Formats: sequence, C-alpha cells, structure tokens
Amino acid sequence: MRLAKLSLIMPLLLGAPPAAAHTFPDKAGVAETARQAMTKTGARGLAIAVIDKGKVVSVQTFGDRNAKGDPLTPQTIMYGASLTKAVFAYSVLRLVDEGKVDLDQPIAGMLAKPLPDYGNPDAYGNWGDLAGDERWRTITPRMVLNHSTGFANFSFLEPDGKLRIHFDPGSRYGYSGEGIMLLQFGIEKGLGLKVVQEVQRLVFDPLKMPDTSLVWRPAFAANLADGWELDGKAVPHDERSRVRMAGSMDTTITDLANFAAALVSGAGLSDAARAELLRPGLPIRSRSQFPTLMDDAPVADRSPGVAASVGLITFAGPQGRAFFRGGHNDSTGNTLVCLEKGQRCVLIMSNDVRAEAAFPMIVKAILGETGAPWRWIFGDMKFV
Repeated sequence: MRLAKLSLIMPLLLGAPPAAAHTFPDKAGVAETARQAMTKTGARGLAIAVIDKGKVVSVQTFGDRNAKGDPLTPQTIMYGASLTKAVFAYSVLRLVDEGKVDLDQPIAGMLAKPLPDYGNPDAYGNWGDLAGDERWRTITPRMVLNHSTGFANFSFLEPDGKLRIHFDPGSRYGYSGEGIMLLQFGIEKGLGLKVVQEVQRLVFDPLKMPDTSLVWRPAFAANLADGWELDGKAVPHDERSRVRMAGSMDTTITDLANFAAALVSGAGLSDAARAELLRPGLPIRSRSQFPTLMDDAPVADRSPGVAASVGLITFAGPQGRAFFRGGHNDSTGNTLVCLEKGQRCVLIMSNDVRAEAAFPMIVKAILGETGAPWRWIFGDMKFV
C-alpha cells in the first residue's frame, strides 16, 4: 500500500516527465505528406527542406516546374518572394557586427541631405512624398526590419499612389515592403555600399548559395520554375532586373535550406546579433497580417504571443520559442517555420500558390505542433 501511495505521490514531487520530442518523419514520410498536400490542394509543384540541430538533413522536390511538365528539382530556380526580407535582415545584422549599421540610429543620419530632397527615385521609393511630415527623421533600421515604419506595404497601393506615414514609427506593426526599400536606400546612398555586393559577400558566398541572386541571370532559364495562380492559371517567371530587398531574390530550395540552417543556428552572427533575430521585440495586435495597416483587433481576436523581431515573426508554442518568415505572390507560396529547441526547421517553397492551404498540415507532420499563428499569417484561408 505504501509503495502504491508513493508511486502516486512521486510524480507530484518530481513534476510530470517532459513531453517526448517529436520525431521527424523519414524522407519517405515527408514525400507522402507532400503527395497528400498536392492532392488536396491541386498544387503542381512543391519543395520541402528539413533542418535539424542547425543542419540540413533533407531536401526534396515534387511535381512540375512548368506547364510542359518538366520536373521541379532541388536545383530548379524558384522565386524567393519575401523570404528575400529574411536574407536582408541577416545581412544587416552582419553589417551591425561589422560596426557599419546601428539598429537604433535613424536612417536619416546615414544620408547627406533630408530624405524628401531625394525625390522619387525609380529604384527605391517615393521619398519626396514625405515632405511636410518630419516623422521620417525618426525611422531606424530596427523599425524597418520589424515593420513599424508606418508606411503602407507599397505606395502604389495607396489610393493616390503617394507614400505617407500612417502612424508614429515604432509604435505598432504594419507590414511594409517600402520600409525595406528605405533601409536599402540608406545603406546604398548613405553608406556608399552596394547591397547586391554586400549580400553576396555576407550571405550567398559563405553559406554556399551559388544559385541565388537578387537579379535575373540568363543561366537561370535552363531550369526555371514558372508558377500557377489560385484559379490554376499558369504564369511565367518574372525576370526581375532590379535589386529590391523587399523581394527580388531568385533561389533554389537547396540554397535556401542552407540559409535557413544558418538562420536558426546563428551561424555567422555574433551572440548579440542572433539574439536580435529571436527576441520578440514588437507585440503584434492585428487580427491578421494582411491587409496591412489594420486597426488593433479585440484581445480575443489576436494571436497571443506573436511579435516582430529584427526580420522575423516570433511566437511561443508547445515546443517552446519559434519563428516564422513567409513569401507570397499570386503564383508563389513560401514559408519557413523554425523551433529554437533543437534548431529545427521546415522550409517550404511552391511555385503554385494553392499549396499554401496545406502549409499547416505539412509543418505539423514534420515538426509536430508548433503553435504557428496560421490564422494571423493567412487570414481566413481554408486549410486542408
């Protein structure tokens, strides 16, 4: 009887045993999950990479790269979309480590003249539109990278096509590609650095990403992914000729898996810089990520614990702290979900936007339940 009682009491004294870590499926299991995702969504192409302990352990591709039915391979050039922003954030943190950028000093201090005086250069943003609103002087690299500049996503989405500041910079989250372009402008025009060269030096070369570029390369045409839109329409790959750190990157699942491994492990970054990637600095209070500039949602409609760090979206789930970064256009769906514990990640790239409806299923099958804020990320999308 005493032994029986002791067996009941000991767990209370010692605490419940920790939950067993989720076991990765093998490559065949990942492939089966991919096939299910494509069947359920109708997606034509899908690429999945798995990272464990900060190392790439699996890279697989499925389906087609174009309407002719040519196969999608681990070397196929795919559109990175807004995963470009994560590469930029990592690059900026490398520049911080080198003492060339300060996250909390205004970008205005990098420039030789007031930002509106530069007018509206085609390659960057409509800075001349900011004349008369001095709040541009307060915007810092941190505000750019945690999306709190106050800009709309892009000025061409404004009713009159003019760039404006909608809220005090730094006060809240509002996704903005134009904000990213402001920091690119500050680094290039103010510091005299060529972003394309710096990203090559700081990211693509050391992380072994030979088939990744911020502008189109003619050599990409030999193994290129076109895309499919929600209605199943096939569309050609956009050959981007301008370096735009908001989203001009072409890459492969193989190359980007190497980047994801570095991101989750902190390779190439100081401890302080890596901490900036993982620190939940700016609480997010909107119901969903898009449309941008949404008012704060009632507390019941928010995703608890979701915050913006320098370049990533952080959250906490049943397996501990984690982060997310995505990329999307009408024919592209990309996502990266990483767990700090075990430095585990799933990277998904698809040249068919319909695949996004299966992203929660794929991530859960590979990583287990992460607590990723899918409703905040995708709004009212119906998942499979």
